Amino acid sequence: MAIKRSRMVFKPLVFITSLLPLGWLIFALYSDTVLGTKYMTADPIQKLDRELGDWALILIIISLTVRPLAEIFKKGELVAYRRMIGLFAFFYVCLHLSAYVGLNLQLDIDEFIKDITKRIFITIGIITFTLLLPLAITSTKGMIKRIGGKRWQKLHMLIYPISLLGVFHFYMMVRADFTRPSIYLAIILVLLGYRIWAKRKKSRPKKVAAA
Repeated sequence: MAIKRSRMVFKPLVFITSLLPLGWLIFALYSDTVLGTKYMTADPIQKLDRELGDWALILIIISLTVRPLAEIFKKGELVAYRRMIGLFAFFYVCLHLSAYVGLNLQLDIDEFIKDITKRIFITIGIITFTLLLPLAITSTKGMIKRIGGKRWQKLHMLIYPISLLGVFHFYMMVRADFTRPSIYLAIILVLLGYRIWAKRKKSRPKKVAAA
């Protein structure tokens, strides 16, 4: 009962918190347009595009930290929020792509195709988006039952290469200050290392019992 009550409180909180970056960007655009502020810098379209991509990557990293935190602090109920965070990450990825195609390229599909073939960081971004699609589609309980738990878990291990591709996409896009992509990369590698270590630790008792 206590877990159900906590979910009733924290799920809406996670939902609202995940929307705050988008809310801030909408306010900043409104403020710059109406009040003459400069929250979105001299190039608001580029700023919007990059901020949306940045928050998508942050939410992907947060979703990766949920299970390790649940295991370390023995709070299994934390896993219940991972799916929502992951879906919000995909939501921001879609906004990031939409801003790029809709605002940057003005829906010029020919230019978009040229960018994919000529600019490596765009190619990596599209590959990352494509890999995220099956994860988003299979995020429902019904799809988990259809696929089967083990297959679903194997499929969703794609989130690690996806997160690394996202960092490289970010790294090649900034071209100057590499501080944030370097921090993101370090966090992802630590989380991946923990996942490998935890998996080996779980397999040891089975090997001992078999021996």
